[in-house]
Amino acid sequence: MSKFIIQVNGPAYGTSASVNALRFSQAALLAGHQIICVFFYQDGVYNSTDLSLPASDENDVISDWKQLAQSHQLPLVNCVSAALRRGIVSKQDASENGLSHWNVGESFIMGGLGELVTGIESADRLISF
Repeated sequence: MSKFIIQVNGPAYGTSASVNALRFSQAALLAGHQIICVFFYQDGVYNSTDLSLPASDENDVISDWKQLAQSHQLPLVNCVSAALRRGIVSKQDASENGLSHWNVGESFIMGGLGELVTGIESADRLISF
């Protein structure tokens, strides 16, 4: 079985990148593969906001990522630089920068490209969406 890192570059809505990454991840885990982490980069960091409210008849991609992470103890890692420049702020970053609000869900952690590189060293494949 293979060990993957999944890199998501597209937002939750507006492109198919996030949904395709999610479906691939679900299928890989079902087939017995391991996912070391899902790394959200560029506009992919928009997948981590707790302030997205899709219509009741739409698929809630962000909720699906959270559920997958919880079910499989799967780390969901935001690129901190990409996130902060897009207004995606964790509770810790809000506190450190004197902001009264944050919007990153607890299922997501902030990390850097160094974490991606370290993960790549132990993975068989990096799959980008």
